[in-house]
Amino acid sequence: MRNFRLPAVPALAALLMATLTACGGGGGGDSTTHTTDSKGSGTYGHCKVTGKRDSIKLDTVQDGTFTVVGDLPSPGWWNGDTVRQIDNGYEYCMAANIAHRAGLDKLTVRNVSFDALVAGRSRDFDMALAEISITEERRKVVEFSAPYFNSNIGVLVKAGSGVTENDIVVKRLGVKQGTTGADFVRDTLKPTQSPKIFAGDVELQAALQAGQIDAALTDVAIVLGKARESKGKLAVIGQYATGESYGALYPKGSKNTPAINGAIAEMQKDGTLNALSTTYLTRAFGGDPAAIPEWSAK
Repeated sequence: MRNFRLPAVPALAALLMATLTACGGGGGGDSTTHTTDSKGSGTYGHCKVTGKRDSIKLDTVQDGTFTVVGDLPSPGWWNGDTVRQIDNGYEYCMAANIAHRAGLDKLTVRNVSFDALVAGRSRDFDMALAEISITEERRKVVEFSAPYFNSNIGVLVKAGSGVTENDIVVKRLGVKQGTTGADFVRDTLKPTQSPKIFAGDVELQAALQAGQIDAALTDVAIVLGKARESKGKLAVIGQYATGESYGALYPKGSKNTPAINGAIAEMQKDGTLNALSTTYLTRAFGGDPAAIPEWSAK
């Protein structure tokens, strides 16, 4: 049985194949927002775009640019040390491909609170990509695309920590605010002490490295990137199967939902998402996610 659910696209084995290459442009912005202008070249950052330009029409919140938000940066998904430096990654290039197909030369990305995003409190954007699990509760206040990636909950610890499947419930656990991982820890794992809640992935990882918590629990696709980024200081030692899937998120009532959903379906069909997985996620994971032991909540 495979422990990790790979991208919901054809030819899943391609995730662990050799990477692709691409070239790109530049832009401007502040510490939380950055705009890349392809200037008609068809390149956004270091993304390779596919499909037909102007094949979809969007009614964007800002004229001439496709505005995408997320919890940035995120290894493999949004690569760069700061928002301004992000110019590649699975979700960044997924957004770039949609901008291209919409005939928009500019792609604007902005960092937002994950909790506010899934609660429907942020609306001045066209699409959100932040490894967001689709849930019926969230559907009450936002809209989702069809799934484009499936993921479990991973257990990230300091290397050599000694945390095990049997004793994790008595450890100091950390979770990310507003996530299904936080719900899983509270409702299914049921630790003996309340988990500490952090605003984002950066704060969660910092707390683990500082010894404020013994383990961080959030999506496998995120913690694997954090472990690789730490250069051996952190490790993913287990994962819990949840059956969760990621979807693009839109503000409730967005006029763009059908067009963007169609573009995502086309990218699944034409192999674009498979290629993004091969290029960015294999590099971020640094190995086969199926090798991570699957744990059960006792």
